Amino acid sequence: MRLFAALDLPNEQKRLLSALRRTIAGVIWYPPESYHLTLRFIGEVRARPLLEEIDHALAGINAAPVTVELSGVGTITQAGRSRLWAGLAPSDSLSTLQSRVEAALRRAGLSAEKRRFQPHVSLGVFQGEPGPDIVRWIQNHNLLRSASAEIEHITLFHSHKTNDEPHYEVCADYPLTLHAYTRVRAE
Repeated sequence: MRLFAALDLPNEQKRLLSALRRTIAGVIWYPPESYHLTLRFIGEVRARPLLEEIDHALAGINAAPVTVELSGVGTITQAGRSRLWAGLAPSDSLSTLQSRVEAALRRAGLSAEKRRFQPHVSLGVFQGEPGPDIVRWIQNHNLLRSASAEIEHITLFHSHKTNDEPHYEVCADYPLTLHAYTRVRAE
């Protein structure tokens, strides 16, 4: 199973991002139902004990719900494949949540993530460098802003490999609740 932990975007934000889709030669747009914010790519998990450790780790995260706001668009190229994305406004609560997810998964036995966390939502892919149509699209949408939205759970997704658009299946949802701990005084 190819897994990742993410925040599934609210429908209002998915609709806003979907409205940005245009016919641009060479761009393969992802379906709006796939829009999410990856907190941690986990990768291929075959062993049931590791899957159970991941489940236990994500269930034990102590964090408040996070507020996210879409902010700007851009491109990134990795391994010869370029991606169109929408960014998210900087947020201490989002950074804290991502750090807690990373720490929990490392305690579960996963290696440390090598890439720096850059919150974004992948919208589509294209080959090579951005052409004039893509540059124009970025210029037209670089001031993108959405209303803020609260997300109350982390989702563990199973990613199914396809040739073009992604297909993600929800494995589990983990509520974000900040537990208050009280000390018991010895008398």
